[in-house]
Amino acid sequence: MSLEKELKQRSSVCELCGNVEKLTVHTVSPKKNDQPNHSALICETCEHQIKDPQNIEINHWHCLNESMWSEIPAVQVLAYRMLHHLRSEGWAQNALEMLYLDEDTLEWARDGITDENTPVYKDSNGVILQHGDSVVVTKDLPVKGSSMVVKRGTAVRNITLAHDDPTHISGKVNGQEIYLVTKYLKKQ
Repeated sequence: MSLEKELKQRSSVCELCGNVEKLTVHTVSPKKNDQPNHSALICETCEHQIKDPQNIEINHWHCLNESMWSEIPAVQVLAYRMLHHLRSEGWAQNALEMLYLDEDTLEWARDGITDENTPVYKDSNGVILQHGDSVVVTKDLPVKGSSMVVKRGTAVRNITLAHDDPTHISGKVNGQEIYLVTKYLKKQ
């Protein structure tokens, strides 16, 4: 039986997003052989965005909240990699923190991640910031488009990293969601 037939017996929809149209076999690197557990049946939309991560439609990938729980190792690896790529989005970081993979699958998932283009978010002291961290403002900052000024010493908890912009984070100050420049922040 061909690999495509085996995968279509396993699933009749995209194993990542559930789409039923234009399904194709995607062998998850660095695995090379034609085993069903090393491949996933995915739609054209998922395939294009996996191959071209610069043109990702973030909202499309909310489907990973369900598909990350698949029992198929190749689907788990694809979900992990996409969540890792989108980890600056709060929902993706939360899902990534909940995702459990056995040691072999986690190693396989990490083998396919290239971090050279991943932005690094740093505070005023060069300390790396991550989603959910707490920071303190180190300088009075006027908020654009508002009369509000965020005073030096203000604590901002549970920050969210701005997507692909390592110079900004967002967080709530006085109940209002605002963007802050990382060079005026200090991690707590």
